[in-house]
Amino acid sequence: MDKNRVECTAKQAGGAVKEAAGKALGDKKTEGEGAAKKAEGKVQNAVGGVKDKARDMVDKHNDK
Repeated sequence: MDKNRVECTAKQAGGAVKEAAGKALGDKKTEGEGAAKKAEGKVQNAVGGVKDKARDMVDKHNDK
């Protein structure tokens, strides 16, 4: 598993907490920062998925 996929989980969770805190406090800046961090984690997860898939394809090719 690509390290991006592990790191993204922490970013998504941290972003969700920050976004919820911003909503609870009525702080739009904090809420936006949390949403951005959550989105960053989702993108990082997608990148990690592509890397995993590419690695699997190379491994399958090398096994032949």
